[in-house]
Amino acid sequence: MKISKKSLLLVVFGLLLSVVLVACASEPDESGTTDDSGEETDSIENTEGGDGSGGDLVIANLSDAVSLDPAGSNDTASSDVQANIFESLTTQDENMEVQPKLAESWEAVEDNVWEFKLREDVTFHDGSTFNADVVKANIDRILDPEVASPRAFLYDMVTEVVVVDDYTVQFVTEYPFSPLPAHLAHHGGAMVSLEQIDADYAAMEAGEEPGSVINENPIGTGFFKFESWNPGSEIVIVNNEEYWGEPAKLDSVTFKVVGEGGTRVAELETGDSHIANHVSPNDVPRIEGMENASISQQSSVSLSYIGFNNEKEPFDDPLVRQAINMAIDRDAIINGVYDGIGTPAAGPLAPDVFGYDEDAEGLEYDPEAAKQLLAEAGYEDGFSTTLWTNDSQERIDMATVVQAQLAEFGIDVEIEVLEWGAYLEQTANGEHDMFILGWSTVTGDADYGLYPLFHSSMVGEPGNRTFTENDELDALLDEARQEADPDNRLELYSEIQTLLTDVAPFLNIHHQDFLVGVSDSVKGFWQDPTQILRLQDVYIEE
Repeated sequence: MKISKKSLLLVVFGLLLSVVLVACASEPDESGTTDDSGEETDSIENTEGGDGSGGDLVIANLSDAVSLDPAGSNDTASSDVQANIFESLTTQDENMEVQPKLAESWEAVEDNVWEFKLREDVTFHDGSTFNADVVKANIDRILDPEVASPRAFLYDMVTEVVVVDDYTVQFVTEYPFSPLPAHLAHHGGAMVSLEQIDADYAAMEAGEEPGSVINENPIGTGFFKFESWNPGSEIVIVNNEEYWGEPAKLDSVTFKVVGEGGTRVAELETGDSHIANHVSPNDVPRIEGMENASISQQSSVSLSYIGFNNEKEPFDDPLVRQAINMAIDRDAIINGVYDGIGTPAAGPLAPDVFGYDEDAEGLEYDPEAAKQLLAEAGYEDGFSTTLWTNDSQERIDMATVVQAQLAEFGIDVEIEVLEWGAYLEQTANGEHDMFILGWSTVTGDADYGLYPLFHSSMVGEPGNRTFTENDELDALLDEARQEADPDNRLELYSEIQTLLTDVAPFLNIHHQDFLVGVSDSVKGFWQDPTQILRLQDVYIEE
């Protein structure tokens, strides 16, 4: 879908007027009480007994999963499902502190060797045993170039996984790497059944794509088991009654794809869904006015940003990138599109991330300086470009504001809206000019918040969709991840954030608050700062 500047003139004027008034109109009211034929729709029934267990939870999700293979994708929609089917050696609590999961304990036995003691009472959904051989097979697989996992960067410092005994495993790293336990909490470190890994490799030898077997029927150790996937429609997982730990309370969870924001809210209002994930700030008053639902608001370690393809003209010139940073009024976006919800971003790292520098200064809004930089770069009269976004309403609204603001500098922006899967694929391939996206520092460590976004080895699918290649930046990022002393790491990350102001690979917008609409019948729900929905303790109460 393309949106031309002329066809959006009136819409842009209205939106900018709302920005000036520090208010933003809600989306058209789509009550959801009727279907296309005008007939009343049926709401889902609660079958639970109100005893703190049971129920069939339905989540209206913005996007479908890209892959259910933990090595096959690096997006939130996929991770939300994977987090319930699979488990990793470690996990994180609501404060982003690393906690035991499939590993009971760990320690650095040498500067570059971490040793993990594994649980001995865990089985996979297919009945096979979890042990040190399984850990080695999973890490070896994600690092296998033939698998080409977009999450391989999480463990590319690991040179060898050593099986000490059935339930002891060691990770030998190329250099001291203190964030390893946090990296192992990432869904990229989720443990897949060894039998499935073998079957997947056999399928690859027969000409199938990596992950084809696992994606079709994912088998983990988690408190839910995979039931079905109708791509573009819904994914269903069911209770794992033989779970090794505290079992989930729900009978099942359905992740239903509902791309339009107003429809997700309507699903919550009518009871067709129990959770609307996610909710636009514009729709918060509507949900707060419901008798049967409320808003769950969670601060985050995420970043929303507008990226430039650093390989394409005119964005291959840092002066142009700096100019656009100074030409766009972030406050207008945060107040006008997000109703002021979230924290303005001076840099890529959120305040709760290790390595965040509160003294780091970004490029401030300065229209006159922006004009001077454009003239210096040879674009005094502007240029034409495209701005891509997926079909998130607030991102479309953001694109509209940016389009209008850049028009004042003679920059003619055409907005293109893509389906989520195509959006990820084509930005990974570098087919874009400008794009809107987000990144969540899920490990809570600056290495994850900076290395995959800006290191030249990470261009494309792993995270560097701006195609940034800068030797000085690479060297600092390498040094920071290899430095064992925390204070020295902080100094290096401060230097990196200063350098990023000059390189200006993208425009930092804000660290958003995650907004989810939740039915009052849903109990035990929470969302962590990485955006993942936590469902193990959820149940539905009449």
